[in-house]
Amino acid sequence: MNPDLLKLQAYPFERLAQLKANTNPVDLPHIALSIGEPKHQPPQFVLDTLVKNLDKLSNYPATKGILELRTAISQWLEQRFNLSPNRVDAERQVLPVNGTREALFAFVQAVIDKSKPALVVSPNPFYQIYEGAAFLAGTDIHFLNCTKDNGYIPDYDAVAPEVWQQCQLLFICSPGNPTGAVTSKQTLKKLIALADQYDFIIASDECYSELYFAAPPPGLLEVCEEIGRTDFKRCVVFHSLSKRSNLPGLRSGFVAGDAEILKQFLLYRTYHGCAMPVTSQLASIAAWQDERHVIENRALYTEKFDAVLDILSGQLDLYKPDASFYLWPRVEMSDTDFARELFQRTHVTVLPGTFIARPTATGNPGAHHIRMALVAGRAECVEAAKRIRSFLTAGS
Repeated sequence: MNPDLLKLQAYPFERLAQLKANTNPVDLPHIALSIGEPKHQPPQFVLDTLVKNLDKLSNYPATKGILELRTAISQWLEQRFNLSPNRVDAERQVLPVNGTREALFAFVQAVIDKSKPALVVSPNPFYQIYEGAAFLAGTDIHFLNCTKDNGYIPDYDAVAPEVWQQCQLLFICSPGNPTGAVTSKQTLKKLIALADQYDFIIASDECYSELYFAAPPPGLLEVCEEIGRTDFKRCVVFHSLSKRSNLPGLRSGFVAGDAEILKQFLLYRTYHGCAMPVTSQLASIAAWQDERHVIENRALYTEKFDAVLDILSGQLDLYKPDASFYLWPRVEMSDTDFARELFQRTHVTVLPGTFIARPTATGNPGAHHIRMALVAGRAECVEAAKRIRSFLTAGS
């Protein structure tokens, strides 16, 4: 067996199940705020497209995907991120993927050069795939803490030169999971300069980019355009229909950016065996070409955030994020004790912050935090907030 498998920690939801084991929750309907799985209705026109094209399941799909999908993606990128017309080459700079979780993992395997010292640099807390992918690529991961003091964006100026010298891949997540913090254009420009100086790749996980409350979050390719980096050199972005269009089960996303990197990634994926079914590709085209359902989706999240924050204001140390569908409040007791007691006394599940962060020399930034995913319907989220408020009030 691959010895690097021994480096993997239990996935957060396995740990959460263990934490809740042997508890006897109160007899109330369970409300899960722990998993970031969208619960809003998927667009009916996407479902109709799936049904209409079921006959395409008789065709082997190409790893590169059909040109019509890559074109729809390139046009969406150009419109959403203020890129020049025809800036994104659908032939060379876009690859459809079966959800970004699969793609993020595979990307690390493809780009890490194990013949020399290598680091993957990641925010902390983080999406667990970053760590697992690094370990199974035979390299190590260096964490940059995201805390209230730095606005939940890593302090890149404090990173030691020797870390950048060994860095082969930098993960950024904007909007952040779980903090919802958005990386500014100024910071993205700084990171591109660092990538040039130290010769590493930037992988920008932008899967929450369409769930915002005010201004649309900027993207890495958008900043490339502004500084004249029209080849997107060293820059790759990851996007998904899971959050944007409430289609987590479609397993549809894409990778876009540096054509030379994507050429090698396509080679890897050809052997990896991960082509998206043509039926799913046609449904994805329909989703990427429509913005009305995305606007409606944002409105639903805005209503829920406003309602939940109104209920919990003054009860929890929390804030409205820039984007995403998470709340990341601080709690006084340990995050694991809080989650376990909350579940037992209210039958509401939240995710302890330490399950999605790692200890560092300056502490674990997930400690005394919980992640709350406002993915259920408004009524359920409001009911969960009321139960949490009662739990907090009873304990004060």
